[in-house]
Amino acid sequence: QVHLVESGGGLVQPGGSLRLSCAASGSIASINDMGWYRQAPGKQRELVAVITSSGSTNYADSVKGRFTISRDNAKNTVFLQMNSLKPDDTAVYYCQAEVRTGSLKYYIVHWGQGTQVTVSS
Repeated sequence: QVHLVESGGGLVQPGGSLRLSCAASGSIASINDMGWYRQAPGKQRELVAVITSSGSTNYADSVKGRFTISRDNAKNTVFLQMNSLKPDDTAVYYCQAEVRTGSLKYYIVHWGQGTQVTVSS
């Protein structure tokens, strides 16, 4: 079984910064892509940023230049550094990882439980 545990959310003023972390644990053989998604009230979940196992990244247009995704492969952890936060960034942020466990030859998508980010003065 695989668990993704997020941390780092909270309340921040507009223009402020937060750093989210997500650690994967369990019977992990390898992890492919890792990413962050978010869901605001009344809206669909959307991709924020994704990073491949080799370090290639992709971002939603709304966060380019403000957010940075990174990962520590040795610790099965992904990070999201969020700068210049805006009220529109308020949402529950979810970690996602494509994980291969044990002797399986394919990857399964796993999700974290979510962490609330609120940007407000």
